[in-house]
Amino acid sequence: PRLLPADPLSRARVRALALTIACEIHPINNLRVLQYMKSTLGITDADRDNWYRHWVISGLSTLESLLAQNTTPGDFCDGSSVTIADCCLIPQVFNARRFHIPLDDYPNIVRIDSACMALEAFRQAAPGAQPDAE
Repeated sequence: PRLLPADPLSRARVRALALTIACEIHPINNLRVLQYMKSTLGITDADRDNWYRHWVISGLSTLESLLAQNTTPGDFCDGSSVTIADCCLIPQVFNARRFHIPLDDYPNIVRIDSACMALEAFRQAAPGAQPDAE
């Protein structure tokens, strides 16, 4: 499926959403970063998790505000079709849940996550569905 809309304005919006996720939220939960904080900097797990939650909540709040501005109806980041923004978002929702971040303040993000996880491709890509899942 096409992951960027054909319309230039929608395409720019989707790219902005995807980059917000990829640049503002994703680098924070990179295991290499989190392990460095513990092993090299000596930060406790609790302090690391609090640091992580702070930055992910900040990123999710920004994203939720951007999603609330969408005037295209539908279940996904840009209406009724899956885009690259949805592909970027779903792993971050998984990580937010893994670190026990409440998602009550993010109704658009939760809605999008539900719609994506109803699709077979997203279910197959989920961390728990991978051959090396614990």
